[in-house]
Amino acid sequence: MKKIYQTDPWLEPYRDAIEARHARILAAREKLMASVGAKDRLSDAAVNHLYYGLHREKECWVFREWAPSATRICIIGTFNNWKRTAAWELQPLGDGNWELSVPLLFLRHGELYKLWIEWPGGGGERLPAYVTRAVQDPETKAFCAQVWDPAPYEWKHGRVGRRPHPFIYECHIGMSSEEEKVASFDDFRLKVLPRVKALGYDVLQVMALQEHPYYGSFGYQVSNFFALSSRFGTPEQFKSLVDAAHGLGIAVIMDIVHSHAVSNDLEGLSHFDGRDDLYFYPAPQGYHPAWGSRCFDYGKDEVKYFLLSNCKYWMEEYRLDGFRFDGVTSMLYWDHGLGTDFGNYELYFNQGVDENAVTYLALANMLVHEIDPAAITIAEDVSGMAGLAAPFEAGGVGFDFRMAMGVADHWIKWIKERSDEEWSPGEIWWELTNKRSDEKTVSYAECHDQALVGDKTLIFRLIDKEMYFSMQKGSQNLTVDRGVALHKLIRLVTAATAGDGYLNFMGNEFGHPEWIDFPREGNGWSFAHARRLWSIADNPDLRYGCLQAFDAAMVHLLKTERVLSARPELLRADEEKKILIFSRKNCIFAFNFNATASFENYGFPVSDGTFDLVLHSDAPEFDGFGRLRNGEEHVAVGGTLRLYLPSRCAIVLKKRK
Repeated sequence: MKKIYQTDPWLEPYRDAIEARHARILAAREKLMASVGAKDRLSDAAVNHLYYGLHREKECWVFREWAPSATRICIIGTFNNWKRTAAWELQPLGDGNWELSVPLLFLRHGELYKLWIEWPGGGGERLPAYVTRAVQDPETKAFCAQVWDPAPYEWKHGRVGRRPHPFIYECHIGMSSEEEKVASFDDFRLKVLPRVKALGYDVLQVMALQEHPYYGSFGYQVSNFFALSSRFGTPEQFKSLVDAAHGLGIAVIMDIVHSHAVSNDLEGLSHFDGRDDLYFYPAPQGYHPAWGSRCFDYGKDEVKYFLLSNCKYWMEEYRLDGFRFDGVTSMLYWDHGLGTDFGNYELYFNQGVDENAVTYLALANMLVHEIDPAAITIAEDVSGMAGLAAPFEAGGVGFDFRMAMGVADHWIKWIKERSDEEWSPGEIWWELTNKRSDEKTVSYAECHDQALVGDKTLIFRLIDKEMYFSMQKGSQNLTVDRGVALHKLIRLVTAATAGDGYLNFMGNEFGHPEWIDFPREGNGWSFAHARRLWSIADNPDLRYGCLQAFDAAMVHLLKTERVLSARPELLRADEEKKILIFSRKNCIFAFNFNATASFENYGFPVSDGTFDLVLHSDAPEFDGFGRLRNGEEHVAVGGTLRLYLPSRCAIVLKKRK
């Protein structure tokens, strides 16, 4: 396998840095494995979750914790009236480890507990670092660990296998209901999962699974890394959701947060045993200046064991098919990438890079693919670090995909700053296809970020307040007509030029009209904007269902024709007429972004053959004007194909064999 500095000559000056990084990762792997006696597999070293925390053995419960600075640890809970008694004190084992064994009858399923940890000069209540179940008191809002010992879940379906070109449906369980509430895993399984299947998406990317004290953090301020968020239901209910998805042929990946941790002491890991730097870098590096959270010390072996075990736990306990790693840019750089313009390769290999984090991410990718070679790993990185999504053997970090985060930013820029007449087909092509050829990417026109309060979704940027008055079918409104047409064009051109995968956030397929604003003091703790209005997509009198139908047709076509398995090739970027045409696999995609002009007999070069019209955005079922007919036949003669291209319309042609 060629090295990344051989396939990209701009990386040649950094050959030594790349090789040194590679050697550093291998050395860390060998060290971690040797420390626990693992021989062949890194995953055999990621077993902390099997040792620490609460475990039921044949004749007793065993609880272990790592707290090097602690002088005393007690378990307090409903079983001992929350008293710190000698019978519930853990005993020191050395190397910062503590242990307690109690008879099985002393603890029962559902009981609540915490740790009381003392250290020189202080003490306080804590939740176990490896707690797998935490619940929140509805009155005090305080979290407690919970003994969880139900009958084992009986799995019905296995994993779905490799997804080389994933179509990802990004979702948040809690806001997936139309009711003003926190939706449950069962709600999603019964009501939303069938919609995902019908739309054609084959990967479910679930947000906010790790327990987090503040619901409005979107799950990105994690307190308990091994605990499934109890506000959505039980572990068995989530397993049932994953199982049902697998039964429908849908992979399930988790939006995992290893980039930082909540700064809370009572619920989280901060000052766990009184120390500021047990799991985190010493101050000030251990505090994120923008997020107000704690930053892991990726150079500490105990932290690497903790995080690697966390990956293994989620994959094995819940049979997940991989991870989208959040906040990778923040991990990679000592300054978290804040205010940095990543304009040259030097920034990827200089002293500003936290090589500890690079090493951890490479190890995490090794581990995930050892457990399941078909697993998906995706990096959320805005810096464009070269090699991040290249194979480790080639000198990369080993992610399967990276998010093409610049695509959504460019759509916002074009919509906000330019009139329709100023849109450039050539620039659109460049920005949508300007990706590293040696790394796979996932593209999206918008994700959850663009839907947050203070921002705007694409449909709201295009239509604005008219969404509240003119989304009925047959309404005469030029703003809505424009917005509906461009919404379809933007999503199709983004998906059709995607590097290797495509992502959509829940509800955006039909142009969800509301922003996301979780319950908070500033909105009176309202759920009005923390839900999805599925009924408007199902209402035959409204236009939303037409957008949903187009999204489904688009996804099914791209999957059926395996379009993403080949590179797109530009056929025409007509700046004057605002036309963009390209081919991919056996399909031709033609876009007329012109606001007013349609073009007859528009010719462009293509190999001779017969082409069938298999999809167009102007169909009445997609809220178009019906200026084209499905199934139209077009013949290319003499190396030229001529088409009728209506204004603000996209068409897809398939070449006959």
